[in-house]
Amino acid sequence: EELARLVEQGRLTAFHDYSCLFEQDIIIICVPTPLNVHREPDISYITNVTREISDRLRPGQIVILESTTYPGTTQEVILPILESTGLQVGVDFFLAHSPERVDPGNKRYTTKNTTKVVGGVTPLCLEVAICFYAQTIINVVPVSSPAVAEMTKVFENTYRAVNIALVNELMMLCDKMNISIWEVVDAVSTKPFGIHTFYPGPGAGGHCIPIDPFYLGWKARQYDFSTRFIDLAGQINIQVSYYV
Repeated sequence: EELARLVEQGRLTAFHDYSCLFEQDIIIICVPTPLNVHREPDISYITNVTREISDRLRPGQIVILESTTYPGTTQEVILPILESTGLQVGVDFFLAHSPERVDPGNKRYTTKNTTKVVGGVTPLCLEVAICFYAQTIINVVPVSSPAVAEMTKVFENTYRAVNIALVNELMMLCDKMNISIWEVVDAVSTKPFGIHTFYPGPGAGGHCIPIDPFYLGWKARQYDFSTRFIDLAGQINIQVSYYV
């Protein structure tokens, strides 16, 4: 009903092609970032849509990536494609990353009152992006680069994945010890400090938690670094699915 009302008012229009981009000042990329069969990042949606944008890029536009991805995507993947047009970032067009934060069905925290993190490729890119988001979001937090903004979102989801794995592992142990994991979690949640309640289940659900930590682990290997906590959490959350 809400969407229908916006369409009737002429405030929302849907297109199935890219021809409308010529008229837009602000272009936000919100596309899937899945894993391939080898559990490696598949950013083909990002690169494909960026090429379509570059074919229609004009001076004055800002492009913002909101899709969750590994740190470096905005500057290492999107920027070269857009600058291949001959336009210069921070001068002719603007580029930023601002990870989406959404909790579907949450009545308390909506888009408007959920803090928005923004990182621009240049200081002017950041300024333009903040100017846009501040019109509708109460609190906009600038960070020093798109990579920091990208890492922020991946870390948020990795934090949840690791803690979900911890309580899932404890569930399997409690089952062997004939202890109710639910009673334990309820008791733990009575502590007013030093603990955040996570609940066990058949793995990690949704379309972010099972995927995003693998993006960070994949990127870390390029720096000859092993994310052991993250990899172990992924293994446990897969193992618990078979266990359940």
